[in-house]
Amino acid sequence: MKWDNKPYYSLDYYLKENFNEKVYKLTLSANVSCPNRDGKIGRGGCIFCSIGGSGDFAGDKNLSITEQIESQITLLKEKRPINKFIAYFQSFTNTYGPIDYLRGVYYEAILHKDVVALSIATRPDCLEDEVLDLLSELNKIKPVWIELGLQTINDEVAQFINRGYKLTVFEEAFYKLKKLGIKVIVHTIIGLPNENKEDNLKTIDYLNKLGVDGIKLQLLHILKHTRLAKIYKDGYFSALTKEEYEDIVIESIRRLSPKIVVHRITGDGPKNILIAPLWSCRKRDVLNSIHHTMKINNYYQGEKEGGI
Repeated sequence: MKWDNKPYYSLDYYLKENFNEKVYKLTLSANVSCPNRDGKIGRGGCIFCSIGGSGDFAGDKNLSITEQIESQITLLKEKRPINKFIAYFQSFTNTYGPIDYLRGVYYEAILHKDVVALSIATRPDCLEDEVLDLLSELNKIKPVWIELGLQTINDEVAQFINRGYKLTVFEEAFYKLKKLGIKVIVHTIIGLPNENKEDNLKTIDYLNKLGVDGIKLQLLHILKHTRLAKIYKDGYFSALTKEEYEDIVIESIRRLSPKIVVHRITGDGPKNILIAPLWSCRKRDVLNSIHHTMKINNYYQGEKEGGI
């Protein structure tokens, strides 16, 4: 297959295509907050979000951006020869802050000699015109990707998880970014309360039709000290089994256009605060199982739409 050893268009393959070698992400903290936590939009954040703001593996916010980059590069280069990196602002809402401050941290990252692209995780309701102008400016220096946390297209479920914005807000932000030539990667969560397999696939079909540049398929992790943890312990919903999750992921991939880069098909929950599902700790097993099932059944990305 054209994607080497994977039955889908993986981020690893995309990076080798565009940068001619393996590229690693550096997970950075811009030391910002979230309008869904500080009261501007809501309080407490999304019900699944940990105290780390979905950036539990990000760099130390007390270090400068350069220090975070250099420390992570040093650790990575001890294990393997690597020359190119993506600066990934992961924790909280990384376009939420004074524009001069954002300009400073973005430029500090993008101008680093070993950084080949900038990836910024944010909310679609935090992309004011001055932020968009800055992103467009940066995109002329090196590629800029915006990662939007959509999670689901179901506005009722979105309200239940306290996302804080409607689908129309996401759509408006998406089209503004695309008009500027900025790549958009969308985060979805599989296994949310009040959603089943068909609901998950409706989100996938929507994003496929929209034509997003990339997608992250994320398992719902139930973490300690979150509102989701209480709902789970009260028996309101059940965590997905490994088999249920793999089935949804495989069907999602089969529906995606082969032009869409699959950035993730599972994720890590910090073991020290993970309540469920505990099988997700064996990330390599999950990945191998999905790849094996797809290969033995001759399943490939895009086959449901006649893409390959």
